[in-house]
Amino acid sequence: MNIHENTITKDWLKSRIPRIAARLNQGAPTGDDGLDVLGREEVYEMFDDIMTVLFPGYHGRRFDQGDGAVGELASRLNAISSRLGEHLYKAFSYHCRVNDLNCGGCDCEERAARALVEMVESLPEIREMLLEDVSAALAGDPAAKFFDEVILSYPCVEAIATHRVAHRMYSMGVPIIPRILSERAHSRTGIDIHPGARIGPRFFIDHGTGVVIGETCRIGGNVKIYQGVTLGATSPFDKDGRPKAGQKRHPDIEDDVIIYANATILGGGTVIGKGAVIGGNTWITKSVEPGAHVYNRVKGD
Repeated sequence: MNIHENTITKDWLKSRIPRIAARLNQGAPTGDDGLDVLGREEVYEMFDDIMTVLFPGYHGRRFDQGDGAVGELASRLNAISSRLGEHLYKAFSYHCRVNDLNCGGCDCEERAARALVEMVESLPEIREMLLEDVSAALAGDPAAKFFDEVILSYPCVEAIATHRVAHRMYSMGVPIIPRILSERAHSRTGIDIHPGARIGPRFFIDHGTGVVIGETCRIGGNVKIYQGVTLGATSPFDKDGRPKAGQKRHPDIEDDVIIYANATILGGGTVIGKGAVIGGNTWITKSVEPGAHVYNRVKGD
């Protein structure tokens, strides 16, 4: 039976579909300026190109050695700059339009150009930090045998690499693109890091699935966390019961801290002191002294 030949269906298609289409057309988001699914996919492709210059040979084809490598990298950077510059301009223009600024008080083209220059100039620094992150994973996981193994197979490398690029854009005030990147990493790795979070060097997430790190979180150097850890908010509310924006909502984690699986640490005033160890399945909403060991049960003999 062909359901479309049914009398009920035929009459409905003829009478109702145009009305439903008219209702859907009213106030529909249209993805102007390329900020639609196609634009999102292009941002993904642009980031994949960035990964090929951050980790050549691990992401994409290895470049030739010697002077030839410099030329190939320069060519790839030119292509990245062209694509990234276009998306930065679209993002800034979109932000102006949806906020009814209409570029009257700013120059979107100049803002995009400045952001492009800063982003590309920062890539060597980002790569140095990522190599430290990989070294921390190799040192912090007895199961890790090779440097290459960590880069190629550990989900934290993709998540942290994405974050370090997205955070640089976020810090420059780039709209939309940082969240597109962070949510892609979230969907691919199970690790959810808001691009606003500030994360120091030698950061390692072991296993990674279910990790959440909030926007105003600050993490020091040489920090190690395990799967299921939440660095979240105790959201402040205004008099109308709406969450307040622009306030410190997430905890600070100082240097050399270890946080074991499924620990939950909440609140903008919560500080986990240097060298502290937080046990698995703990729930923390107040600060922890440096060097303290916090567990939710007493250890056996």
